[in-house]
Formats: sequence, structure tokens, C-alpha cells
Amino acid sequence: MKPAPFTRHTPRTVEEVVSALAEFAPQDGRILAGGQSLVPIMAFRMARPTHLIDINEVEGLDRLAVDGDYLSIGARVRHGAFHKPVIPSVLGQLLSFVCGHIAHYPIRMRGTFCGSLAHADPSSEWCLVAATLGAKLVVKSVRGERIVAVEDFLEGIMSTSLAEDEFLAEARLPLLPADTRFGFYEFSRRAGDFAMAAALVTYRIENGLMVDAHVGIGGAEDRARRIPEAEAVLNGKTPSPELFVAAGEAAADAIEPLEDIQTTAEYRCDLVRAVTRRALERAAA
Repeated sequence: MKPAPFTRHTPRTVEEVVSALAEFAPQDGRILAGGQSLVPIMAFRMARPTHLIDINEVEGLDRLAVDGDYLSIGARVRHGAFHKPVIPSVLGQLLSFVCGHIAHYPIRMRGTFCGSLAHADPSSEWCLVAATLGAKLVVKSVRGERIVAVEDFLEGIMSTSLAEDEFLAEARLPLLPADTRFGFYEFSRRAGDFAMAAALVTYRIENGLMVDAHVGIGGAEDRARRIPEAEAVLNGKTPSPELFVAAGEAAADAIEPLEDIQTTAEYRCDLVRAVTRRALERAAA
């Protein structure tokens, strides 16, 4: 199938973007960046925007740089920017490792980090990264700018707190201490498919004990999020295979699993147990 007819707009500044959104969002106007999420659903006519606001020529939205204690990721930054560590740090290594699990190479060269967050697919690797690390998101409109915590931004399956005339201009990921360990593991039926469950964990070791543990789960619920119940199992404990199993159990017990014709809630909980344990094992290796 082909998309329904639409008008394409090509603003050159952020001011022109928000002005176009203010005018065309009430007519189902949409932002177009990488298009790897929007264009397929347009082709199936599951979405029929009458106006597309193409931000690919907007200056400054391709910015990727450290600002103080966070990494700033502009709305035009592609997945492929993270194939190699963008900064010589734990966060740079983490992003590079996760990037290799996103879909396939051509998609990574076109899709964008912020576009993935704005689309809010529960299986999105970047949504999981943002949720686990506690990202702050910069949202803009003609009314000005607001900064939204990721847990307030992601509201459900492909649903965010963005108003119709707002766009996600920047994501801010906190830098990680140099002694942070991380592990990521996802399960999908085939390489490049959407994850049925994924886990990202980070923690540090002090005096032989785990501290500042973050456990994030994606693909299993209606949104990616941290699991404090699993973090409580880990913090203050000595890393061990038995502890990692217990954390997986806590994560599985804490979620409200998605269920569909192919995947029961029980099976998804089993996957969460497995991906949590394996992510922790990778972090400890």
C-alpha cells in the first residue's frame, strides 16, 4: 500500500518547526525525522497525517555532545551515531552495545534516538535505556520549552505526554560513574525483530557490595520502566548467581505482562526472569 496524500513542510529552524506544529498539528500534522516508525504505519494507512513537518534540515538538532553531567542527544541524531562509543566512558560503551541490537543496519542509519522515544514502542531499546538511566527530555512548542522526566513522558503503548503541538527536541542521558558496570540482554524470535522482553542493568561495587543498582525492563509491559523491587534485592548484597536469580524473580513478580495470541502472560514473566538474570551475568562478567 501507499500512504494517503499529505503535504510536506521543510522548516530550517526550531522556531519554524514549532510554528508549523502550532498551525498543522490540529490537522493531524506530524514530525518526520528518520521515519522508520512513522512511514511504515503510513504505508499501511494506520496513520494518515495530512501534513508532515520534516526536521532533517533544521540546524542544531543533530547535536550530540556532553553538557555538564549529561549527554545531549538532538532530535536528528541517528541510531548509527552510536555504533562506536560517542564518548570515552561507560555511557559511551553502553550506548554502543545496545545500538547493535536495534533492528537492522539500514534502519539504524536512518532512524533517530529521539524519534524512537517519541514513538514509544514498548520494545524500543532506546526507551529502555532512557527509562533505566533516568533521562530528561526537552520538549518544545510555541509556548516555550519544558523538561520532562522519562517516567512522566512514557505513558503507554505508543503513547507519550507530548501535546499535539509539541516535539521532542533533545534527550539528556546522565553520565555514569567510571566504575559503573552494565549488562543488556533481550529476547526476540529472530534477529532484528521487536524484543519480547529486554533488560538493562547498571550498578557499582563498593566494599564488595552492589550499590546504586538500576534494573530496567522493556518489551514486557506497556512501557519500559525501572523495577524498584528488583533493585531492592540487589542493593547492599554480594553479587552471586543466586542473587541474580532472585532479582529476576522479583522483576517477574513486579510487572503487569502484555499478553497476545502468541505470548501468554506466564511466558512473558518467564522471559523477564531470564533476561534480567542474563543482563546481570553480563554486567558481572
